[in-house]
Amino acid sequence: MVKIKLATHNDLDRVKEIAEACAKKMIENKIFQWNDKYPSREIFKEDIKNKSLYVSKINQEIVGCIMFSSFKDDVYESVNWITQDGYNLYVHRLAVHPIFQNKGIGRKMMDFAESFAKSNNYISIRLDTFSQNSRNNKFYKSRGYRRLDDVYFPKQSEFPFHCYEKLVD
Repeated sequence: MVKIKLATHNDLDRVKEIAEACAKKMIENKIFQWNDKYPSREIFKEDIKNKSLYVSKINQEIVGCIMFSSFKDDVYESVNWITQDGYNLYVHRLAVHPIFQNKGIGRKMMDFAESFAKSNNYISIRLDTFSQNSRNNKFYKSRGYRRLDDVYFPKQSEFPFHCYEKLVD
């Protein structure tokens, strides 16, 4: 059974291991979304400090993570969102260790984030995913997220990242 809890500093090494394993697998599949610069240990450390990183566990083993908060990154200023800026939840750094992928863990973590958004009266959930990662794009569309504009992260890729938004119902 998957349990999701707020990450602590003690979880940092394992979270970074998971991100590195995911980056390696994506690169092997010619998906250049994550690399040795992103997501960094410092980013995860900041997520933990801000109490915005959650980990998923199976039998006490951390198998995945998800970060969400109400902080809007500057790169999103140019996006034509469905809703007005206000009480929006932003999802980042969803990762499941490759050994545990295809078991519904990512879906459970998104269910958790969406439930959090609903119970805390957010109006929408916003996120981005790499344009070249067809699996992720299909995943978010299947959950009712609407694809909007693109943003770019030059340190990660020359290709765009598609922005998505879903109204909280």
